[in-house]
Amino acid sequence: MRHHTVIDSPYGPLTLVADDDGVLCGLYMTDQRHRPPQETFGSRDDTLFTETEEQLAAYFAADLKEFTVPLRLHGTPFQQRVWAELRRIPYGETRTYGALAATLGTPGAARAVGLANGRNPIGIIVPCHRVVGADGNLTGYGGGLPRKRRLLTHETGAALF
Repeated sequence: MRHHTVIDSPYGPLTLVADDDGVLCGLYMTDQRHRPPQETFGSRDDTLFTETEEQLAAYFAADLKEFTVPLRLHGTPFQQRVWAELRRIPYGETRTYGALAATLGTPGAARAVGLANGRNPIGIIVPCHRVVGADGNLTGYGGGLPRKRRLLTHETGAALF
């Protein structure tokens, strides 16, 4: 049985979803591409997410650069590898889809990396916003390019994108 809550953020409401044992398995923005149906989020429980809410608040205040909240990401083995690599991109830095593919040992799989990136179920905490196109420009983001630009600007302290 899953549970969820909705919290306010500088990027609009965020829906946090936890598995039956309370481990975070989803963080979704309003109007996010590939957002699961609301009925899959389970019952509302505002008591399960204290640690996640505290870490997100610290991140938004620029006091936290690396999340430590326990996560459970549901996806294919390839998606799992991509999402693990996303978590290795340091705060304030970006990588290209091609660079991620090469790091994973699949240098010709930039498009597959992009597809896995777009299916990331725990946005912000698993920083898919840190992935850019081969030319360094912003490309697709499930939460929308304006949010991606704002997240990167938040992390770099400069409007570079």
